Amino acid sequence: MRMIVLYDESAREKALVIGTGNKTEILLGYSTLFGDSACAINPIGDLYKTQVFELAAHIKIPDKLIAKKPSADLWEGQTDEQEMGITYAEVDKYLFEKVDERKSREELLIMGYTKEYMDKIDKMIYRNQFKRLPPVIAKISNRTINVDFRYNRDWNT
Repeated sequence: MRMIVLYDESAREKALVIGTGNKTEILLGYSTLFGDSACAINPIGDLYKTQVFELAAHIKIPDKLIAKKPSADLWEGQTDEQEMGITYAEVDKYLFEKVDERKSREELLIMGYTKEYMDKIDKMIYRNQFKRLPPVIAKISNRTINVDFRYNRDWNT
C-alpha cells in the first residue's frame, strides 16, 4: 500500500521514489519485493546497516531515531535482529569480508567465523538472490528484454 501511494505521489509530483534499503538488507533479502525494495534510485543501497547508522550520526539525525532498534513493526516488540537471530554489527563485518574483501571460506574460518554462522548467512544471501534481479521474462520473440536486449539506444525521439 505504501508503494502505491509513493508511486502515485511521485507521478503527480513528477519525482522519483527514493529507496531506503541498505546493503545488509539487500544481501540478506530482508525486504519485501516490490514493497520497501521498490524505488527508482537508492542512495544508501551500497552502505551496510552499520554505515547507515554512522552516516545518520554524522549528519546529525537525532540520537533517538538512531538508537531505535530496526524493525518492520509487524508486531509489538519485534526487531529485525531478533527475528533474524543475528546482530547487524556482527553480520556487517562478515558481509564486508565476504563481499567487499572477497575473503575465501577458509580465510573467514581462520578469522573466527563458525561454519554454522557462515552457512546461515550464506543461505540467506543465496536464497534471496531473486530479489536482487529484475523479473525473468520468458523468451518468446527474437529480442527479449534482459535476455538479448539490455542496452540503451538513441531512438531519435
